[in-house]
This record gives sequence, C-alpha cells and structure tokens, in this order.
Amino acid sequence: MKKILFSLLILVFAVSQAPAQDAATQQQIDKLSGQIQDLQEALSRQNQRIEDLEKKISDLTDKVNTPVVDESASREDLKKLAEQVQEIDRKREEDRDLILKQIENLSKVAAVAPVSASHHPRTPPDESASSGSSTPQKGYEYIIKEGDNLGLIIKAYRADGVKVTKSQIIVANPKINPDVLIPGMKLFIPDPNPK
Repeated sequence: MKKILFSLLILVFAVSQAPAQDAATQQQIDKLSGQIQDLQEALSRQNQRIEDLEKKISDLTDKVNTPVVDESASREDLKKLAEQVQEIDRKREEDRDLILKQIENLSKVAAVAPVSASHHPRTPPDESASSGSSTPQKGYEYIIKEGDNLGLIIKAYRADGVKVTKSQIIVANPKINPDVLIPGMKLFIPDPNPK
C-alpha cells in the first residue's frame, strides 16, 4: 500500500507539474512556430527573386540571340554612307581647288599691285629717311595698301631688284608694327645695295 500511495503521490505531483511544463513547452512551440513562419516567408521571397532573375536572364538571352538588323539593310546603309562620303570628298576637292585658284589669283594681284605703274615700289629714293643713324640711308618710300603684308612687299621689291629683308625693313621702321600694316601709312624700304 505504501507503494501504491507512493505511486499515487508521484502521479499527483507529475499531474500538478504537467500544466507548468505544458505552458513552457507551449511557449517554445509558439516561438519556434513563429520562426518557422518567418523562414517560410523569407524562402518564398527568395524564390520570387530567383524567378524574377531567371525571367530577366531569359529575356537577355533572347535579346542577344535576336539579330539587331538584317544583313541586307546593313549593306544598303553602308552603300548609302559610302556614297555620301564620296560626295563629301568630291565637294572637298572642289573647294580645295577653288581655294587654291583664289590664292593664286590673290598672289598674282598682290605681286602685280606694288609693281604696277600707279603703285611702283621704286618711288623716288628717300635719302633723308633714316633708321636712327646719323648718316642718311638710301631707300624707297612705300605707301601701305589694303591687303599688304611684309612678305608681299618684300617679294615685289625683290622682283624689282631690291634684295631687302624683313629685319632690314623692321629696323628702318621702328614705329610700325610689322604684323599690323595700316593702309595709307608710309613704309621706308632700305636699299641694302645702293648703286
């Protein structure tokens, strides 16, 4: 009987302890259940992302495998482009030839203008003009015209037998800017080889 009583006492004690253990167990089960639910939702989101990425990869694969332009259109475009380039090159050559003719005409006009009867470079020699030295220098007076530059003036005088240099003209005309010749101004052209 003692055994039965003892067993009964253990049973009562176990039954009284069971609800306390059930409550703790239930809390753990609820907690684990919530975590499982969170993991399932995360897994579902990951699966959705994977599906989206697979779709994008499939779309990109289709784009890569789809030809952008069919070859006949490409050849036609290249042919048109080649024709346009040839036309532009032809016009460029025409413009180049026209520019060269204009330059040639201008050089002829510039070379003739200083030597012409009305603008002959050998105006009466000016012996009173000097480059700042005490002795008068022999040379020529030249009136600058529109479009003149030192190179053209030197060329005209050399063609007329006066072998003058740019530096000699600059020294003889210290008040004139050789890069900016003003029409109407007088320029003294020294004669480096006076006779």
